[in-house]
Amino acid sequence: MSDVHDVYGLMVEFASTDDLLAGCEQTRDAGFKNIDAFSPAPIHGLTEAIGYEGKGWIAKTVFIGGFIGAMSGFFLQYWTSAIDYPLNIGGRPYLSWPAFIPVTFEMTILLAVFAAVFGMLGWNKLPQPYHPVFNVQRFKLASSNRFFLVIESVDNKFDRQATRAFLEGLDNAVGVYDVDY
Repeated sequence: MSDVHDVYGLMVEFASTDDLLAGCEQTRDAGFKNIDAFSPAPIHGLTEAIGYEGKGWIAKTVFIGGFIGAMSGFFLQYWTSAIDYPLNIGGRPYLSWPAFIPVTFEMTILLAVFAAVFGMLGWNKLPQPYHPVFNVQRFKLASSNRFFLVIESVDNKFDRQATRAFLEGLDNAVGVYDVDY
């Protein structure tokens, strides 16, 4: 647990997707939890290899947004037609809920979509114009033909020398780099 605040973490470079997947699995099996992987294209099975367990925050955020939209759409119509400006037209009740369905539905969809977009941006910490991995010169290859794995220094098992030795011992590791803040 030494040198936690000196670096963001340690990064290891791989030349192929298979090497990255194997390195991620070895890292996860070694007990590291705060790891992240970078590649130029999506890799099937990478999220499982790094041990990511989706928490479902986006789904919950969209549900809450849709629920608020439905309630606000319904109660806005109820307020205007039954409380604020009640009109008795043809003896119909003030609370004529079948007439409220289209607006309620549209408000549900509208606020659910807004919650999805802004929730996704918020939960993924986007936009993120700066990230500490950009300080590693070799990381610019992550957008073309190289694959990287980062162990963050906030990990409970992180020790700078021991983690460096572990990463250097991974199969087919091209290089290990410090990721400064």
